[in-house]
Amino acid sequence: MTFKPKYIVFGIITFVIIFLMNYLGNDAPDKLSRALLTAVAAVVGLGIGMWIYSKNKDGNHPDFD
Repeated sequence: MTFKPKYIVFGIITFVIIFLMNYLGNDAPDKLSRALLTAVAAVVGLGIGMWIYSKNKDGNHPDFD
């Protein structure tokens, strides 16, 4: 899978939304580290999901367009 600019933008938007949801809604003393880890895990999961979705049985990797 090639990293097109739109995939990078989706990853950044996902990171920002998940980070803010976890940082602003958390009262724990380690809320910064929890928010960062959760946001990074969300972006990694998104990337893995997009890679699996784009795989084809023939070995071709079609674009999402």
